[in-house]
Amino acid sequence: MTTRLLWGTAALFGFALHAAAEPLPATTAKLVPEKSQIAFVSKQMGVPVEGSFKRFDAQVAFDPKKPEGGSVVLQIDTASAGFGVPMSDAELPKPTWFDTAHFPQASFRSSAIKALGEGRFEMAGKLTIKGVSKYVTVPVSIVSSGGAYSVATGTLTIQRLDYKVGDGEWTDTSVVGNEVQVRFKLTLAGLGPL
Repeated sequence: MTTRLLWGTAALFGFALHAAAEPLPATTAKLVPEKSQIAFVSKQMGVPVEGSFKRFDAQVAFDPKKPEGGSVVLQIDTASAGFGVPMSDAELPKPTWFDTAHFPQASFRSSAIKALGEGRFEMAGKLTIKGVSKYVTVPVSIVSSGGAYSVATGTLTIQRLDYKVGDGEWTDTSVVGNEVQVRFKLTLAGLGPL
């Protein structure tokens, strides 16, 4: 009887240690699409032109007080890209640009999150566009907008030709610049306190 009690106690103690070693799940926040936006700015013949993606989603498992254990995954519907100019918008889904038939989504998947203080974070991860993946570091600021929402904003500059966006004759950067600035505002419900 004593041996069984000892084994039972040891097993219970082992289970408790294992449970304590398991990391607690990060706070899961939900994207509020109607209060969020992803815009991109490129230069056409030296003039800045702004477009946006209308459809995107995010999975955010992130505790702002312990960001190292968090993760962010963002998926963007490339067919939703547009400048609001019908002729330009009709070109964007074609193989030369986003090739939405073969690459319907662009994505960002974080691999490391670092706190910089005062609601600022650095998110490193893999950005994939048209099947090409590059590691990028994204500066993100998060503020509580009162109530149940938090707003994450940031800007990232990429080179479109790195991702084969604008192939063929469009590789001439004197017509469409290589540099593209991506700006985002993601409104999140249920993110933990800063």
